[in-house]
Amino acid sequence: MRNTYPYPSGESKIKWISTEWLSEHINDKDLMILDIQPNVHDYIMGHLPNAIYLNEGVLRSSVNGLPAMYVPPESIEPILSRCGLNPNVPVIVYSATGNYSKCTAGLGDGLEQTMMAYSLIRFGHNHVYILDGGLEKWKSEGHELTKIFPKWKLSTFKVDVRREFFIEYDEFKKIKDNDNVILFDARPFAVYEEGGLWIKKGHIPGAFSLPWRSLMTNENAKLLKSDAELKEIVGKFNITADKTLLIYCGTGREATNEFLFFKFYLGHDKVRIYEGSFTEWSYHPDNPSVIGKNPR
Repeated sequence: MRNTYPYPSGESKIKWISTEWLSEHINDKDLMILDIQPNVHDYIMGHLPNAIYLNEGVLRSSVNGLPAMYVPPESIEPILSRCGLNPNVPVIVYSATGNYSKCTAGLGDGLEQTMMAYSLIRFGHNHVYILDGGLEKWKSEGHELTKIFPKWKLSTFKVDVRREFFIEYDEFKKIKDNDNVILFDARPFAVYEEGGLWIKKGHIPGAFSLPWRSLMTNENAKLLKSDAELKEIVGKFNITADKTLLIYCGTGREATNEFLFFKFYLGHDKVRIYEGSFTEWSYHPDNPSVIGKNPR
């Protein structure tokens, strides 16, 4: 259990909130709520009071044949504006497993929350709250849902891409093997070791396996483990303040969980996400990959 919510205290573009905190503040006038459930029918069947629906699918599209690359600022600005988002007004993001619409194939896996949270600050939002435990924890505690659609005013959201949060292919390839860099693969270990959907198998040379799901409780993929458990997990790696952490996964989605965790939950200053991830890496025929449990 975290000591205080929102967590961490002080200035932070990303904070985690508890269901208890949310129940006390859900009607605050200076607070917005985004429902990121995997299917709009999940939202229609039940959502948090005052929550606006936004599907994470609007965030990415193909570029030069590469799928799942971020859309340009001019594409996302009108969508965020239509949702009434203001970069200086705190917004809560939450999701659920998609039980109403029987979502499968990874939808409702819990990553909607971190994917949207990362994307919002990437595009210039300044105050994003993640509901620790998501809608499942909220419902399990007997809190109310609604089918009423809220009304809100349109805004003018001006995107300001924070390029310091991510690293692009050319620079990634240049620095990933530096002594002051630790490279993490956030995919499941079986995929890291020898599996996956890509044209190449295994992982990027030099990468350590740190599955995103290992940070979350067994029962709830949207609920962080205890601080003691998290400390034990990351304590296996020699992470010091001078190290730059590079995080990748399959398409850049799983990596958002670890990017936010390291940068904002633990407060590590030097963290960047390789958004192109293994999809972009394996796209280049000359790039090697490693099959097996070891980084190299």
